[in-house]
Amino acid sequence: MARKTANDDPLAPVTLAVGQEDLLLDRAVQEVVAAAKAADADTDVRDLTPDQLQPGTLAELTSPSLFAERKVVVVRNAQDLSADTVKDVKAYVGAPAEEITLVLLHAGGAKGKGLLDAARKAGAREVACPKMTKPADRLAFVRAEFRTTGRSATPEACQALVDAIGSDLRELASAVSQLVADVEGTIDEAVVGRYYTGRAEASSFTVADRAVEGRAAEALEALRWSLATGVAPVMITSALAQGVRAIGKLSSARGGRPADLARELGMPPWKIDRVRQQMRGWTPDGVSVALRAVAEADAGVKGGGDDPEYALEKAVVTIARAARSRGRG
Repeated sequence: MARKTANDDPLAPVTLAVGQEDLLLDRAVQEVVAAAKAADADTDVRDLTPDQLQPGTLAELTSPSLFAERKVVVVRNAQDLSADTVKDVKAYVGAPAEEITLVLLHAGGAKGKGLLDAARKAGAREVACPKMTKPADRLAFVRAEFRTTGRSATPEACQALVDAIGSDLRELASAVSQLVADVEGTIDEAVVGRYYTGRAEASSFTVADRAVEGRAAEALEALRWSLATGVAPVMITSALAQGVRAIGKLSSARGGRPADLARELGMPPWKIDRVRQQMRGWTPDGVSVALRAVAEADAGVKGGGDDPEYALEKAVVTIARAARSRGRG
């Protein structure tokens, strides 16, 4: 998922890995080291923190060797380098040594921006490693992980994995590796459920799915499991809100193919199909009642009530009843 500049040679004299996603930063380093060792198995790798790179250290590490050995010098948290060391690094990136690859890991913020600008101006190869804060980004990451392995996973399976694992990219990557190693053929939602049933059932999105489907008992069971395993109440109200809003959006949208509705509503086509199945018992009044319940629960878990768990249970039951409002009418 890391994005690279047009200069995509991992043996470029200087590689600049920019961002705060640790997994992607580590992968940027691993790619350079692997390429260097493929070119020379005896490559010397030095992995340094800012306190280990003092003024003059870089000059020592990059000075000509009697044996002309290949080196990879990795500098982590480059934004935290001292002013004198930054001067050394700026001078070096302007005239890098042969057979040496410098890898600078930089958070990408305002701190140390001068070094960032100097490396870019010098033509450094750049790898973007942004923090993935949005669920859609993590979903894209999982899909890319499966593609990289040459394996096929359904959209529902990818979403289930993100719902089950959460925001930790290392755990998501590890889960993909495990599924690919253990399962033959296309990986679907049922497979993910078998491997990660405990975590999947504790997911805030599972609570929301069962509630908007009118399955109150299952939603309450998933809710209690979620809270028992440490899921933040605010994450559950957020998932409930997303679930009810999706019902409202689709129920008021014009008919059409999932792909057309996906563009109109900003949802992936597979989610259009899922929400269509979930909205069968809903009425406009039911959506309004459910949204009010979510708003009350949100206030309750953010300090407006004495018992966040009760606020969530009340919301889940109200939403499940609203999901069956058409049948009662």
